[in-house]
Amino acid sequence: MESLVCRTYSTLMATHSFISPIHTKIPLSKFTNKPVRLPLINSPASIVIHKPASSSIRATLSSASATSTQVDEPTISSKSSKALPFRVGHGFDLHRLEPGYPLIIGGIDIPHDRGCEAHSDGDVLLHCVVDAILGALGLPDIGQIFPDSDPKWKGAPSSVFIKEAVRLMHEAGYEIGNLDATLILQRPKLSPHKEAIRTNLSELLGADPSVVNLKAKTHEKVDSLGENRSIAAHTVILLMKK
Repeated sequence: MESLVCRTYSTLMATHSFISPIHTKIPLSKFTNKPVRLPLINSPASIVIHKPASSSIRATLSSASATSTQVDEPTISSKSSKALPFRVGHGFDLHRLEPGYPLIIGGIDIPHDRGCEAHSDGDVLLHCVVDAILGALGLPDIGQIFPDSDPKWKGAPSSVFIKEAVRLMHEAGYEIGNLDATLILQRPKLSPHKEAIRTNLSELLGADPSVVNLKAKTHEKVDSLGENRSIAAHTVILLMKK
């Protein structure tokens, strides 16, 4: 019987690359991060090594009177990882300024001799905030969710995009901790309009105005921003788990 067991064990070692012909220790790196030890050849026990159902690989060494020892790889949980207590997102947007278009910032129509050329209403601030929320949630950017190749978004108010981003935020179980936005444009001066923009943005987000901050900077007459040929915005947002 011992001779039969030896021949069977030798056959297994020759036909399965994961069994070492010298050692009684199998790394099985593809199955588990811990080595599995085989009994000595004269042990009365038989070994059954299983990989989970996704790939059935089995090596068996047995005798008529042997007991059975089984080693299984732990099942990996399909449950998603624990939700983060907070998430941070950054958004950026830039549009050309051209005559004949309205200048809409944060949902407020700002008097100016030119406005943003864009597929929708070209609200650079709201587009930027939407991207910040989507980024914090780990979702695609605004251009993928609301592509400019889709005619239904032609001239659409950017409040539609904000409402969808807020819906996705609540669906994921988050709310706004705080938001900090910076507008970059040479003209017009935004000081007279900042409070109206901040108030409207807070209402669209369903957030207290105290957690929404808005800053405006010129570009010192440098490049297209400083030459009043474009407008840009940056936003950083903190989302907190409800």
